[in-house]
Parts: sequence; structure tokens; C-alpha cells
Amino acid sequence: QVQLVESGGGLVQAGGSLRLSCAASGRTFSSYTMGWFRQAPGKEREFVGDISWNGGSTYYADSVKGRFTISRDNSKNTVYLQMNNLKPEDSAVYYCARRIGGRTGPWDSWGQGTQVTVSS
Repeated sequence: QVQLVESGGGLVQAGGSLRLSCAASGRTFSSYTMGWFRQAPGKEREFVGDISWNGGSTYYADSVKGRFTISRDNSKNTVYLQMNNLKPEDSAVYYCARRIGGRTGPWDSWGQGTQVTVSS
């Protein structure tokens, strides 16, 4: 497994932006699809989006498409989630995760999460 550490969360007004980072340990970061999830109080964990091992392909949930962008820097073992035009319903704990076995494999490692709160 790999250790994942998220950062960059905080409190922002609706319409604002935040960029989350997820730093990974280990030397095989560039081999894996990485993704972002979120979980709001009382709700199930929700898939936000993911990015292929080389950054060439991304996929987003409909709820964030056009507002959120995932990128990665394999030289820094880091994946990013740029969130623009934030809405109160985006408030949640955001987690990054590693996917094994390509774009359809299971998620095998998770970070501890970072809180994002969007005020109206």
C-alpha cells in the first residue's frame, strides 16, 4: 500500500476556489490511477473524479464537471483537485485514493481526508 496525505481544505465562500493536494509515498505513484472522493455528513462517500497514470485521461462526476479539474505531477508524487465556482453542496470531507488494476480496478489506499466547507 501507499500512504496518502491530503491538504488544502478550508472555509470558502460560495463562488470561490480551492486547490486540494494529495501527496503519496513510495516510488510507484506514477503507475496508478488516482482519484478523489468526498463525503458529507449523513451521506455516502461520493466519487468526484479520477486521473490516469500519466494524466492523459480524466473522468468526473456530473455534479462537478466543468467546475473541478484533477491534475497530477508524477515528479512530485502529488495529485491535485482544483475546485472552482464552489457551492454549499460541495461541502464535505475530501479524500484521495489510489486505484489498482487500471481504470476499472478497486481502490486500495485512502488518505485521511481534508475538510472543505463552502458558506452561502
